[in-house]
Amino acid sequence: MAVTPQDNEAFFREVDDALRQDQLTSFWTRYGRLLIVLIVLGLVAFGGWLWWNHQAEQKAGLRGEELAKTFDTLEGGNRAEAAKQADALVNADQPGYRAAAKLIKAAIALEGGDNKAAIAQYRAIVADEKLAQPYRDLALIRQTALEFDTLQPQQVVDRLKPLAVEGGPWFGSAGEMVAIAYMKMRKPDLAGPLFAAMSKDRGVPESIRTRAVQMAGLLGVDAVRTDREQVAGASAGSGDE
Repeated sequence: MAVTPQDNEAFFREVDDALRQDQLTSFWTRYGRLLIVLIVLGLVAFGGWLWWNHQAEQKAGLRGEELAKTFDTLEGGNRAEAAKQADALVNADQPGYRAAAKLIKAAIALEGGDNKAAIAQYRAIVADEKLAQPYRDLALIRQTALEFDTLQPQQVVDRLKPLAVEGGPWFGSAGEMVAIAYMKMRKPDLAGPLFAAMSKDRGVPESIRTRAVQMAGLLGVDAVRTDREQVAGASAGSGDE
């Protein structure tokens, strides 16, 4: 009996299926146990991650409650108890709570007149590379303000010049100390323009801007006129709308 093309096709399909089945059986015999182990390990790892994530969320929630309680205690005037509560947070796994606790301890130390303890807290924040940069920048500014009278002017400039950037969040606080350091170094050509820039920056606190205008004027920089021109220009622009 002649073999038709359809019979050949069916035969080749059966052979192919048999080969595939044989390959699958051989593969499972050789690697089956390893695959089971890998799957089990993967499930264990995933389960462990879910548990860790749940525990981390619970801890964060508890830390948040502890921090809120510490703020309430501090506002109530009980500094000693607030300091104890902050001690429980200074080694928290969450960087934000750790930074907040150290800032609270520094504030309590300052209120108690213990500048050395406050400086130590600020220094610890600055040195903690796991903290977000804004916390470290704030601590550096506060540390430098407390140490300002004991530092060489160049030390102040080296510390704060990177933060004394026009338009930056720390321009007022850092810029004022840098400008005063320049004056101590007898560099009015650097101090004057910096005071003038602070006087014109709307993001700088009003108290610092007022002092900056006065200092710029003393150094021969007409910051007052420039500031008034900006106000006039803003008013004219709003009138054209």
